[in-house]
Amino acid sequence: MTKTVIFAFRGDPLCFVHVLLNSLDLAAKGMEGKIVIEGDAVKLVPEMALPGHFLNQLYVKAKDLGLIIGACRACSRKLGVVSAVEAANIALIGEMSGHPSMSAYIEKGYSVITF
Repeated sequence: MTKTVIFAFRGDPLCFVHVLLNSLDLAAKGMEGKIVIEGDAVKLVPEMALPGHFLNQLYVKAKDLGLIIGACRACSRKLGVVSAVEAANIALIGEMSGHPSMSAYIEKGYSVITF
């Protein structure tokens, strides 16, 4: 099985929609397509959690399918969204000085894509 992890760094919702769409597409085709929310993108979590946000339906679907691995602990702290990330039941991850390690996923056979 193909295993891909998408590290989403950009906080631009028009970029993040492609992260969600690609992850959902990979899952629909029987390929593993996970998401790690990093950098400025962590600020999107409280926005996407709002029912009226245009990304909400895709975000909820990705969460319900278990496609979102977690959000960067260090960036969430720095950008003031730790409480919002926790309230959204997204794991705070970061084994590399508070940031998620790409090498950990590569060692598990994942291809890494960055947005």
